[in-house]
Amino acid sequence: MIFTFTPEGRRTALNRIRKRLLSLLLAAVMLLSVSAAVFAEGDSRVVIGADLTDEQIATVYRLFGVERGSVEELTVTNAEERSYLKGYVDDKVIGKYAISCVYVELLEEGKGLSVDTYNITWCTAEMYKNALVTAGVKDAKIIVAAPFEVSGTAALTGIYKAYEHITGGTLDETAKAVGTQELTITGELAEEIGNLDATEIVTGLKEILGETVKMSDEEIRREIINIAGEYNVTLSDRQIQQLIDLCRSLEGLDADALKDRVVEAQQTIKKIGEAKDKAVGFYEKLSRFASSVSDFFSQVKAFFGK
Repeated sequence: MIFTFTPEGRRTALNRIRKRLLSLLLAAVMLLSVSAAVFAEGDSRVVIGADLTDEQIATVYRLFGVERGSVEELTVTNAEERSYLKGYVDDKVIGKYAISCVYVELLEEGKGLSVDTYNITWCTAEMYKNALVTAGVKDAKIIVAAPFEVSGTAALTGIYKAYEHITGGTLDETAKAVGTQELTITGELAEEIGNLDATEIVTGLKEILGETVKMSDEEIRREIINIAGEYNVTLSDRQIQQLIDLCRSLEGLDADALKDRVVEAQQTIKKIGEAKDKAVGFYEKLSRFASSVSDFFSQVKAFFGK
């Protein structure tokens, strides 16, 4: 049987096809939206050290500024912490108890990493940021806290656990291990040359990973000495060797992707710094304006007082 359409019939058929295609397109968009909504900006988790008392947990939540029960809570054990720290941190530093706790909140894409610490004595916010960039964690607000002073080395385990739980994905195991290695080496360096210099030297080393793959250990040694020299720092042979070892570990990751994350992190820090500078400039101008107004009225008052 052969069907023939009048011009009006063809238009009607084409309209039906267009509507059908539009419906399918809208359905696909909705499906993608639902998939993307599995984890979204604002999703958060709290990871509590398994060996804390209820009173200590309450203290940590106060430091987080979060009410217990309002955020999904996970637990991290000392055994889990050891799985990442073993071989990088002395057993005495790791200890036998899980104390460090973390709050992790996913941020809008491009916002970068925000890290605050409370009662953490060994690891600085910048050390955490650099190690997390290496591990592949991005765009998140992170708070590391403990009910009393601890080194904070074990907190990375909790951050990894929370981030993976929120995103539903798994960070590369090698990247997580190298992130831990980086944190501990940077921490040891910081004890001897200062936090800022240690983090800057490690960051500088990460920026040339594409080149170090082709270098001998001796060539990398010279590069490390040059980078340290930019900060007027002289490193010992042991420190240089630690950095060479870290460099070789970092080379096991995707060098280009890592470099992109490092650059992105630095740009975010720069933007935050610029925003702070603008805010400071604004308040300085506002203060000067207020002072001028105050002076003006003081003069008016003095004039009429005469």
